[in-house]
Amino acid sequence: MFLPFFDNLRKAGVPVSLREYLTFLEAMSAGLVTYDLEGFYYLARSAMVKDERMIDRFDRAFAASFEGLEALSAQDVLDAVDLPADWLEKMAEKHLTPEEKAEIEALGGFDKLMETLKERLREQQKRHQGGNKWIGTAGTSPFGAHGYNPEGVRIGQDKSRHQRAVKVWDKREFRNLDDSVELGTRNIKIALKRLRQWARDGAHDELDLDGTIRATAEHGYLDVQTRPERRNAIKVLLFLDVGGSMDPHIKVVEELFSAARAEFKHLEYYYFHNCLYEGVWRDNTRRWDAQTPTWDVLHTYGSDYKCIFVGDASMSPYEVAYPGGANEHWNSEAGQVWLERARAQWPAHVWINPVPQAQWGYTHSIRMIADIFEGRMMPMTLEGIDRGMRELLR
Repeated sequence: MFLPFFDNLRKAGVPVSLREYLTFLEAMSAGLVTYDLEGFYYLARSAMVKDERMIDRFDRAFAASFEGLEALSAQDVLDAVDLPADWLEKMAEKHLTPEEKAEIEALGGFDKLMETLKERLREQQKRHQGGNKWIGTAGTSPFGAHGYNPEGVRIGQDKSRHQRAVKVWDKREFRNLDDSVELGTRNIKIALKRLRQWARDGAHDELDLDGTIRATAEHGYLDVQTRPERRNAIKVLLFLDVGGSMDPHIKVVEELFSAARAEFKHLEYYYFHNCLYEGVWRDNTRRWDAQTPTWDVLHTYGSDYKCIFVGDASMSPYEVAYPGGANEHWNSEAGQVWLERARAQWPAHVWINPVPQAQWGYTHSIRMIADIFEGRMMPMTLEGIDRGMRELLR
């Protein structure tokens, strides 16, 4: 019955395994969700999605597999579904207050509730709003929409005023987490979290919960224990390409820079244009009169720094391969020489490219720099940055 759903998940790129699919079927057989489409969605997602980056793909596959299911008319549902009396009684015990149970009993019980709905569907031929008998909106009848009754059947309402039966899969709230799309600041932070090595330092303390429990048990009274706060011990050196062909990528590079500043305590950064040469800078408004010699940078930051270049690598091949090839100044040494020096000084290094990877083969200089970095050029996608962070930790 659910094989087309499983097939759609695989086609959408969700790496669902047969074991996860069997877990989902086992949960369905156990009756964990019954007559609850939203509960069915969350059950399926919990069983078959193990990575939040796959949630948007799951939502699309779910919508394709069960399209129209939520649009069944009330009469279709009432005619098709035979609600077991024992199930209804259990649900009543679980969810209804004594006052709500009394109101339903006043109508004649659950069977009478459903029978009355069928009868009123046949009798009513026009829209009704307000009131407490006919099927309509904004009333207190057990049937209709935009009103309230302690146990009613909602009909003709595109979403719930009380947050029930919402089509959460069509909202696609996790669309930005898809690892094949370009990134926003939130997603970049998620990817950068991969680059962490925790260490204890500084004067700020945090609660040591395990130590507190142990000391309290030993002493017989509450003995609060603290310890130095953990900080990310990773040190990052960031080189950002600016100007020229990078102008269309300003927004996403700014987001990457903002996320990195928030994520890493030890972060140093410099700007360059097109390729790394003998000078870099921190202030783009003073790029000509306040440059830092690249040699100084190479000698200042130790080999324990993780080095990240961010740029589109799109330029004349001469800018990479030849002295004097730079388009803004005379460079006495080729850009390739400086890139190789940087790679030697910081063995943990990657190049992140905002140009879609499918287009890399059309630009000679991108291929040249990708060769210099020996496979450590990554696309600026969630998956690409995640791979880059893993590479830096190797």
